[in-house]
Amino acid sequence: MELMKPWSGIIAAYRDRLPLSDDAPSITLLEGNTPLIPSVALHETLPGNLDIFFKYEGLNPTGSFKDRGMVVAFARALARKAGICLCASTGNTAASAAAYAARSGLRCIVLLPEGSIARGKLAQAAMHGARIVSIAGPFDNAMRMAQELVLERPEIELVNSVNPFRIEGQKTAAFEVSDVLGDAPDFHFLPVGNAGNITAYWKGYREYAQAGKISRLPRMVGFEAAGAAPIVEGRIISNPQTVASAIRIGNPASWKGAVCAASESGGWIGSVTDEAILDAYQFLARREGIFVEPASAAGVAGLRQEVARGRIPPGSRVVITLTGHGLKDPDISTQVAAPQPISIAPVLAELQRAVEE
Repeated sequence: MELMKPWSGIIAAYRDRLPLSDDAPSITLLEGNTPLIPSVALHETLPGNLDIFFKYEGLNPTGSFKDRGMVVAFARALARKAGICLCASTGNTAASAAAYAARSGLRCIVLLPEGSIARGKLAQAAMHGARIVSIAGPFDNAMRMAQELVLERPEIELVNSVNPFRIEGQKTAAFEVSDVLGDAPDFHFLPVGNAGNITAYWKGYREYAQAGKISRLPRMVGFEAAGAAPIVEGRIISNPQTVASAIRIGNPASWKGAVCAASESGGWIGSVTDEAILDAYQFLARREGIFVEPASAAGVAGLRQEVARGRIPPGSRVVITLTGHGLKDPDISTQVAAPQPISIAPVLAELQRAVEE
C-alpha cells in the first residue's frame, strides 16, 4: 500500500511561490491543506445543477483561514529579527497571531474593539499568552492605533492583512483549490470583512494562471454583512453592526484590493442581511454537517441570493470559502440553535416517549 506523503505546511509546500528570503525560517503549525468538501444539500436545494464545493478553512490549526497568512508574516518577522508582533483584531487574527507568536518565541500584543469579540477567539489569544489591550469603539480605532504604533516602533511587526506577507500566505488557498479541481472554478464566493482574503485568492489564481497551472480565472464574488457594508455603500461605516463579528468592519484595510479583485475578475461585492447569514449558518450545520462561525456563512447566503436573482448560469462550478470554525463563536450557536435537553428518569419507557416526540 502506498503511504500518503505527509503535509509539511504552506511554506514547505509553496516556498517557490512565496517572497521569502533564504534565511526566513520554515515555521509551521501544519496550516493549509484544508478540505474542499462537495456540497450535497445546497446542491440539491438550489436550481441550476450547480457544482458546489466548500473550502473549509475552519480546519486550520487555530480554526480559521488567518493561519495561512500568519505563518508567512511570522517567517518574515523572524528573518528581519523583529521582537514583538502586533495586530488589531475582531478575534481570528488575534488567535492566530498569538499561536504563531508562541511557536516562534515572540511577544504578541493584540488590540481588540471593546466588547466586540467572541469568547472562543478571546480564549485562544489569552491561552497562547498574548497581551490583550481593549480599545474603545469599533475595530477601525484599534487598526488605526496599531498602524500609528509601528511607525514609532520599528522593532514591532504588524501582522494584520495590510502586511503584504499575510496576503502572500493566504493566496495559497487558491493554489489548493486549483490543484484539487484540476482548474479554477467558474465562481469563487467568500465573506468580506477586512477584505484581505478576496484580495489574496485573486492574487493566487492570477499567479497560477500565469504559470500555466489553470486555464481560466474565476469570477470573485464577495459578501459583506448589510449592517457593515462599506464597500457596497461606498463609504466608511463608523459604527458597523452585524451578528457576524468577524466581518464587523467599517473601513476595510484591503478595500482597494477587494474592489480590484471583483472588477478585474468580472465578479462583484454584495451584501446579505443578518437573517440570511444566520439561516445559511444553520443550514450548513443541519444539512451539510459543517459547523462554521456566522461570518463564514455569508458566502453561502450570498450564493443563495445571487441564484435567486438569476446571476449564476446553470451548471456553474462554484467554490465557497468557509473562513472559520463554529466553535470560534459559541454564543451565537447557543442563542439560535440549542434547545434545552429533554430530562427523563433512567426508564426505558420514558426514553421511548422522548424518541417519538
